[in-house]
Amino acid sequence: MFKKILIANRGEIACRVMRTAHAMGITPVAVYSEADVEARHTRLAKELGGEAVLVGPAASAESYLRIDRIVQACKDTGAEAVHPGYGFLSENKAFAKALDEAGIAFIGPPVGAIEAMGDKIESKKLAEKAGVNTVPGHLEPVTDPEEAVRISNEIGYPVMLKASAGGGGKGMRLAWNDEEARDGLRSAMNEGRNSFGDDRVFIEKFVEQPRHIEIQVMADKHGTCVYLGERECSIQRRHQKVLEEAPSPFLDQATREKMGEQAVALAKAVDYCSAGTVEFIVDKERNFYFLEMNTRLQVEHPVTEYVTGLDLVELMIRVAAGEKLPFAQKDVTLEGWAIEARLYAEDPERGFLPSTGRLSRYIEPAGRDGRVRTDSGCYDGAEISIHYDPMIAKLIAGGRDRAEALATLRQALDGYYVRGLSHNLAFLSAVAKHPRFESGEITTNFIAEEYPDGLTEADLQPEDPAPFAAVAALIQDRIERRERGLSGQLEGGKPDQPSAYAVFIGTVEKEEHDVGVSRGADADRITVGDRDLMVASDWKPGDPLFRARIDDVECIFQVDRDGAGWILTHDGARIRALVVEARHAPLQRLMPFKQPPDLSKFLLSPMPGLLVRLKAKAGDSVKAGEELAVVEAMKMENVLRAGADGVVKEIHAEAGDSLAVDQAILEFE
Repeated sequence: MFKKILIANRGEIACRVMRTAHAMGITPVAVYSEADVEARHTRLAKELGGEAVLVGPAASAESYLRIDRIVQACKDTGAEAVHPGYGFLSENKAFAKALDEAGIAFIGPPVGAIEAMGDKIESKKLAEKAGVNTVPGHLEPVTDPEEAVRISNEIGYPVMLKASAGGGGKGMRLAWNDEEARDGLRSAMNEGRNSFGDDRVFIEKFVEQPRHIEIQVMADKHGTCVYLGERECSIQRRHQKVLEEAPSPFLDQATREKMGEQAVALAKAVDYCSAGTVEFIVDKERNFYFLEMNTRLQVEHPVTEYVTGLDLVELMIRVAAGEKLPFAQKDVTLEGWAIEARLYAEDPERGFLPSTGRLSRYIEPAGRDGRVRTDSGCYDGAEISIHYDPMIAKLIAGGRDRAEALATLRQALDGYYVRGLSHNLAFLSAVAKHPRFESGEITTNFIAEEYPDGLTEADLQPEDPAPFAAVAALIQDRIERRERGLSGQLEGGKPDQPSAYAVFIGTVEKEEHDVGVSRGADADRITVGDRDLMVASDWKPGDPLFRARIDDVECIFQVDRDGAGWILTHDGARIRALVVEARHAPLQRLMPFKQPPDLSKFLLSPMPGLLVRLKAKAGDSVKAGEELAVVEAMKMENVLRAGADGVVKEIHAEAGDSLAVDQAILEFE
């Protein structure tokens, strides 16, 4: 077995690999960029008795993607093997080859398998030869728009045009007619050329009402290859997964076995070893078709670990060291259910624009009998940089069945407290309680169909506002009681006398609730209108999480100050509440609403980022739709355009400036 391995990655996956290596008695070595000097993975390697090596500047191309520097770090530290995680160099055949030439083991598949599966056209040809179901299509590169039209008509619309070297949703276009086929070919070729240096495009049938279901395989160097069940990955946005689960709520045992057997056949066809994933598209009749094979560990591997009881990273390390798999296919069993939610630094209320900044508060949800796991590379005060992927962490929740796993996930999301930047926790909660998701009736179009405008204010409204009003009143009551106690006003009084409040929920159109608070020894009786709620909680002023049992149901509310009021977040809902004593309610009703300032004459940055280009100057006349500026963050460029005809009055920022969200870039007359 290896004594020391280097993890050629960062963030949560680097931390996750290090912990398994340490548990196996292996010393971990981290690599880091100048932007990651204080990153969690950099610190963790040292905490676990290992070391960390600087490999270059912040930009990935000058650090985490520098093969020569990674290999040199192995030589300098004596690392005998490299685990690449996912992303970066994990599926780079040149990297695997360079390690082999240096006598360093690659904890992954052989170069030949990486090469064979890295090309979408060639991998589909190999799949066909191995007897794997493939989507009907034309696997030769297409370059002429008219040829694309002819082939599309032969296949039958709708069709998908895909860049051969594509990935992550780049170089993919859906066409429903001849015009879209022509335009789609040009766009797919351009994206393939710009993103991957390869403009080859092929065409295949688009499967309607599709599900994305993948099979986890594991193979050793001694001829054993097994499949470890499937993962349902249909909750996606722009081809990026958001929620994954194992097993799939859609597959039956017969389909599971057929998919698994075909995945193993493909792996054996390329002499695969290590962990790998064969991805399929599945239609409403459970017909399945090969998409691609990922020759690495997947982001969503923890859900497979939960239902199989296996540590996939440990198996990868042991296979790379030449050991045999300690089990056969007949020994693989699936027990329970697991769902993973990806926590992203992005703003679902602003079209999922990326967010950057410092985590002013970061509290991970508490574990519950081994049913909650958080894979994270963050901590209080950590910086989420513009240079890397926006994923902060992964939350994995398990249970005996899907209903229990989903209930565990929803409560864990309520207990995940993140402040300092925008994130998608509220969106994840909204999806987790959506009736379609609860029923398992999902496709890859779920988010586009159910949240076409991202997360809106309507999505955040509670189904039942009474518990929110009760919690807001109880919070206010405890604060006021503490203040009166500190000032001595309670002496000689009646501390257990009921309190009466008016709770105003909302901002402009306020919803008013009459709330009474009667304190008890074990629980407080909160009367909201004509309803009585028994609330037991040990919450104290200043706690960001209000953990309670309301009518014998455990729940968690996130608590934030909002001026004189509160913002409460719970189970995918968020409200603003102002609590006043009942005798002051008539006066509160007379208070005018302060209108927010008119910012319509400003071009504002929709996200924190770098102002890459500014195409306007003072005095310019601009037309609606004209490009004015480009803001870049987390590898994503956002083009800002004029919303109407106008004249630029003043410039407030320059190219090269770092912008905060809603910072003014320019002003119109």
